[in-house]
Amino acid sequence: MKYLVVSDNHGDRDVLVDIASEWSGKVAGMFHCGDSELEVTDELWQKYIVVKGNCDYDPKYDKECVIKTEDAVFYMTHGHLFNVNTSLTHLAMSAREKEATIAFYGHTHKLFAEMENGILFLNPGSISQPRGKYSDLKTYAMVDISDDTIKVTYHGRDHQVISELSSEFNK
Repeated sequence: MKYLVVSDNHGDRDVLVDIASEWSGKVAGMFHCGDSELEVTDELWQKYIVVKGNCDYDPKYDKECVIKTEDAVFYMTHGHLFNVNTSLTHLAMSAREKEATIAFYGHTHKLFAEMENGILFLNPGSISQPRGKYSDLKTYAMVDISDDTIKVTYHGRDHQVISELSSEFNK
């Protein structure tokens, strides 16, 4: 099954509308890792599972969530409460505690996908303000889970796959 992951649009609602329009009905779920800067009551959240980022001020946003599907246990948080700018140690401890197989996070604006101790850690980058090595690429991620593998692809705002950023991991 395929899952879409986006983060850190920082007030650019139109890009989330465009992504939802492109992928609604084509993916099993759409995740937003925080810093939308949209109202918690925005009708757009009917399409996305969303968590609170450090720039989302409404206390009604959840700080984290766990979603169990037939092919994975997803743990999602923004990352700022776990010091992800310096290490994934605290995020990893929380993901293990929640028995997650995949952990989504944002905050750093740096795309990242790595399997560690049976958990895939994934940051989709920022769809509006990317940083780091790929600071010229505004991205979101797609996670395609099969029986044996998890394939991660990154997409630009034009919805095209950025093939050099693709990764595949054994389950």
